[in-house]
Amino acid sequence: MKTGKASKTPGEAFERLVGIMDELRIKCPWDKKQTIESISHLTIEETYELVDSILDKDMENIKKELGDLMLHIVFYSKIASETNDFNVIEVIDGICDKLIHRHPHIYGDVVAETPEKVKENWEKLKMKEGRTSVLESVPKSLPSLVKATRIQDKAKAVGFDWENKDQVWEKVLEELAELKEEMDKEDNSEKAEQELGDFLFSLINYCRYLNINPDNALERTNKKFIQRFQYMEREVAKSGQDLQAMTLEEMDEYWNAAKKLEA
Repeated sequence: MKTGKASKTPGEAFERLVGIMDELRIKCPWDKKQTIESISHLTIEETYELVDSILDKDMENIKKELGDLMLHIVFYSKIASETNDFNVIEVIDGICDKLIHRHPHIYGDVVAETPEKVKENWEKLKMKEGRTSVLESVPKSLPSLVKATRIQDKAKAVGFDWENKDQVWEKVLEELAELKEEMDKEDNSEKAEQELGDFLFSLINYCRYLNINPDNALERTNKKFIQRFQYMEREVAKSGQDLQAMTLEEMDEYWNAAKKLEA
């Protein structure tokens, strides 16, 4: 079996990966034991690791994580081929056929000169394929923040959208006011939750108008908070103090010092 570095062509490189997977499936106890269900959670983990690398702009790790995801595609296809459900060739042919079908402006005589028009045509083609709603393709298991973004993208593709970002911002303020009204009530838990959901949905919509990915924006803040908090923990430990015994004002001194390091 070929064991050198990357092959000269993408086809040769992919054949090498398929060959290694075939061999592992026969010889490796762990790989032999796996099923489509058993590796699914690992695929989710690998996807999040890829997103982490993208947010960090770490091109070397992006390359590695893409390799891990490609392995999973080959792994699923190998397992399915053993039960005669499908194989990796059918997977590749399937996506090639779909890309050609859904890009009639490239492979046909349809005109689409903007990204928005391409997305609009894409949704129309999917409806012709038997779907009864443009929202059917939004996975139910998506995290809520990502799902809201995808729902709004799908609605926009068929023209259900605000005319400008100022209208969207007005909606954000309207939802915030309604949330505040419910929060000021004594018995507010159920209705306040609904209003909070409405507010978050409108805020995510505003992010879309600013071309900001809200999930990425929140994750960057998560990373920033972790860095600052861990700096505070280290510095407090160096000073011989107990973080849990400190006042908020005392902790704020370390927190502000961490912020200054980022400037």
